[in-house]
Amino acid sequence: MRLRHRDGTDVHLAYCTNVHPAEDLAGITAQFDLYALPVRERLGAATLGLGLWLSDTTAAALDTDPAALARLGADLVARGLETVTFNGFPYRGFHDPVVKHAVYTPDWSDPRRLDHTLRLARILAVLLPDTATHGSVSTLPFAWRTPWPTERHDTALRQLDLLAAGLKQIEADTGRVIRVAVEPEPGCVTETVRHTAAALAATDPERIGVCLDACHLAVAHEDPHEALRALAVHEVPVVKLQASAALCADRPHDPAVRSALAEFVEPRFLHQTREQTPDGSVLGRDDLDEALAEDGGLPGHRPWRVHYHVPLHTEPAPPLSSTQHELRATLRTLFAGERALTGHVEVETYTWTVLPEGRRPAGPDGLVDGIAAELAWTKAELNALGLTSAEEHHS
Repeated sequence: MRLRHRDGTDVHLAYCTNVHPAEDLAGITAQFDLYALPVRERLGAATLGLGLWLSDTTAAALDTDPAALARLGADLVARGLETVTFNGFPYRGFHDPVVKHAVYTPDWSDPRRLDHTLRLARILAVLLPDTATHGSVSTLPFAWRTPWPTERHDTALRQLDLLAAGLKQIEADTGRVIRVAVEPEPGCVTETVRHTAAALAATDPERIGVCLDACHLAVAHEDPHEALRALAVHEVPVVKLQASAALCADRPHDPAVRSALAEFVEPRFLHQTREQTPDGSVLGRDDLDEALAEDGGLPGHRPWRVHYHVPLHTEPAPPLSSTQHELRATLRTLFAGERALTGHVEVETYTWTVLPEGRRPAGPDGLVDGIAAELAWTKAELNALGLTSAEEHHS
């Protein structure tokens, strides 16, 4: 779906396909019919945006097979689907039984990360619709924070320079601009927008910037206005927004709240948990079960925010809540002014299938309903900020 900001910027709204498990081309195409097309039909949209996630194996195959890539593009168009953004953070195995820290490998000190990201950029340059001025690929914030000696950081920065050169070459070869967006995440080398802005200050701002993940922003207790100011100081652009909401517990010392939180402990993904102290410092644990531990857990004197992407359009059942309010504030910061600060918005709730029993969608139709509801909610929020439809709709 495309919306238009008052400054004339087209804002592309998509949902991220990392919610689906397929890692080969046949499985990805099958998901278009099982999920994406029904979502588009539920919304009555002429075109539905997808934030594609491609495993490294699939990306490598497409990058060397122009015919297969052309077929993928035709499959998208035939279903009224388009992609202007890729999620390049997970490399492979994002729906393995246990992912946890594996999602951060290979990191940006490893040549495989550079190769993968440039493959995605080349593929996106081919798939990018004519309505898009540029494409975007989001990626991890260097690495998990440990181990990260100085020499690995220096290597990563050199690789980002090579990335910028590669993106410039793609533009020369194809005429399409592709930008890469580094995504701050709690627990990583650059876990806040402020940290990431400083780390990217010496990179090419025409091709490398930040992916604001609203869930991560909230978990880190970052104010979106302050985050944008830090980016402006270092002249680092917002390339992409991931519209997401974190799990929140206002009274984590309460036994009933702790019991409700325990239902969200699950083995696949990391759920970094943060508690802000009265002096503004932030205490953290790397997973929810660690935060809940009687010995060594977080104190629970103040609210917890948990890196657990929960559905945008509805709050979790009491006594828990979400950071939906913070997501609204992030949307206002990016779009309420006279200038849109990004043209790419990707709804990224990848945790539907690991939600507590009884809160998971019932089969494919249930997931279609959930994704459609999230997109409708996000579109309504953007409409309330003055963005209008940039395409015709049908019933």
